[in-house]
Amino acid sequence: MQSLFAADVKDNLEESCLDWLTEEDSLSEETATFAEALFKGVAGNRPGLDDITQRYAPAWPVDQLALVDRNILRIALFELLHNPDTPEKTAINEAVELAKAFGSESSARFVNGVLGSVMTGLETGELVAGIPAPEGG
Repeated sequence: MQSLFAADVKDNLEESCLDWLTEEDSLSEETATFAEALFKGVAGNRPGLDDITQRYAPAWPVDQLALVDRNILRIALFELLHNPDTPEKTAINEAVELAKAFGSESSARFVNGVLGSVMTGLETGELVAGIPAPEGG
């Protein structure tokens, strides 16, 4: 999330936003690989993820959402729609926990509400999960 946040602030989705984190924090190879896959997956699917956020939170223009909330939603949506290895409840719970830890007082409720609506859309067939994102982006 930190790398996506930094990339959003800089409006630059280059891998250098991920590089500083892996250099600064001593991440295991598995964690670094997972973080890289999330970063590339979100970066490669960002317009579609933002469209879904806009669809399920129409009162909140995506470009006006808090940076933390926006990037938490992008990660969770990527996992829900493009990463079948991540259980849906895990993606939602992790997103809510990130929102509690890094967002505002209302972030967790907002993130949970949007993701709950997305899940309803998936369950009713209104929204269809995409194929897994290709390796490396």
